[in-house]
Amino acid sequence: MQGTSWPLSVAVTPPMGPAGVSPPAEAPQRISPQNGAVPGERGKQDKSVKRGNWGNQIEFVLTSVGYAVGLGNVWRFPYLCYRNGGGAFMFPYFIMLVFCGIPLFFMELSFGQFASQGCLGVWRVSPMFKGVGYGMMVVSTYIGIYYNVVICIAFYYFFVSMTRVLPWTYCSNAWNTPDCVGVLDGNLSSHAAVNLTHLLNATQKRTSPSKEYWRRYVLNLSDDIGNLGEVRLPLLGCLGVSWVVVFLCLIKGVKSSGKVVYFTATFPYVVLTILFVRGITLEGALTGIMYYLTPQWDKILDAKVWGDAASQIFYSLGCAWGGLITMASYNKFHNNCYRDSIIISITNCATSVYAGFVIFSILGFMANHLGVDISKVADHGPGLAFVAYPEALTLLPISPLWSILFFFMLILLGLGTQFCLLETLVTAIVDEVGNEWIIRRKTFVTLGVAVAGFLLGIPLTTQAGIYWLLLMDNYAASFSLVIISCIMCVAIMYIYGHRNYFKDIEMMLGFPPPFFFQICWRFISPAIIF
Repeated sequence: MQGTSWPLSVAVTPPMGPAGVSPPAEAPQRISPQNGAVPGERGKQDKSVKRGNWGNQIEFVLTSVGYAVGLGNVWRFPYLCYRNGGGAFMFPYFIMLVFCGIPLFFMELSFGQFASQGCLGVWRVSPMFKGVGYGMMVVSTYIGIYYNVVICIAFYYFFVSMTRVLPWTYCSNAWNTPDCVGVLDGNLSSHAAVNLTHLLNATQKRTSPSKEYWRRYVLNLSDDIGNLGEVRLPLLGCLGVSWVVVFLCLIKGVKSSGKVVYFTATFPYVVLTILFVRGITLEGALTGIMYYLTPQWDKILDAKVWGDAASQIFYSLGCAWGGLITMASYNKFHNNCYRDSIIISITNCATSVYAGFVIFSILGFMANHLGVDISKVADHGPGLAFVAYPEALTLLPISPLWSILFFFMLILLGLGTQFCLLETLVTAIVDEVGNEWIIRRKTFVTLGVAVAGFLLGIPLTTQAGIYWLLLMDNYAASFSLVIISCIMCVAIMYIYGHRNYFKDIEMMLGFPPPFFFQICWRFISPAIIF
């Protein structure tokens, strides 16, 4: 209870490690003049010899940015923003970021870093709440299964984009129906094509080549979620490729993934910038951007808008997934995770806003080209990534180049998150067993989790797979994240005790958490979440 001190906070007792052994080889002292470091203390005392640490702090920051910045930033945030009042949505979004997102992000980083344990091991602080850790594992398992299926579809589109003409450009293919009308089909003049598009939109018969390619060729979609049909072998092959890539990058845990993120976490920004520069030079781009940003203040009073803002913050930052605790557990004990949490949170949310400019500049161009309202071409989730955006890409000169760049960016964004999801599960298993035998064989645990993830992902590559994927995407990591975060906040602040936790952070960082975070953790964040 509050008056009982967690073993981690006693000056003579080191933080927990596997099987209760302290991860920093010797006990850190409580009083520290410089960021928690004790005069004369050797560098190795700040490290975990058994579990290992990040090679340097940049690796941790890049990995956390790669984890937080994922597909949701590209296909979920821009759509939520436009659906919930454009620029007006930014207000509840940033309110949720300041009072819920950043405080809980800092809490998870400090929690994992202090204990040097994964999302299960940290709950030795209060074993009755260990179910929260299992909840995090369940969320990460669900997301890890379907997330790699999305990555495998991006791989598929990446490979088929390596051609002179993108396969979803025209309606002259075997899988197309009579209702298919492509803006580049035949010898229609631009004016006639626009008029025809207006006519077909009015009768709701027009289907685009990209939509038919997605539904009738890539997915060969069945008519019902219960009718699985056959496994789509191209997708199955790409699923195998994506799991092999993830496993190879994690073969040595954070030692190998920490090197890979130098590329996977930074290159998407290069691609986003290239697409942004190209997008804003197109006719109609400004219309799309204004549609994205123009505030509709009346929607501020809608509770659903605030709910969407909260769920997007949790989903986007990765709070309650267990990944933040896991990644922070490989930090050196005295690392300044307060600074890291501010940097990563702001970078993630700025990326979401930036991605919105990229997406809506292209969609504005597409709407202008078709002569329709932008709401007709705006979509979210797989519909944006694999239907609306690919169709817009066909209208650009050298369209295969832009398509390759876009899907390569999606692959890297997905992999950055997938690395942490897999590492979360592996670390939880290894830390929970905790003996020397499993620590030495962590690579085989990683292989086992990867194989299991591949096998569980096979049903999602069937003809009904997209139904199951959307079901998991809508329910695996939405309201559950809110519940997990609320319970975690209450357990640490009121069961373990806020005074104990603040002292633990002071021992680790050399200063207590800022007053703003103390108030948020104890009162504001749980109240807002509740």
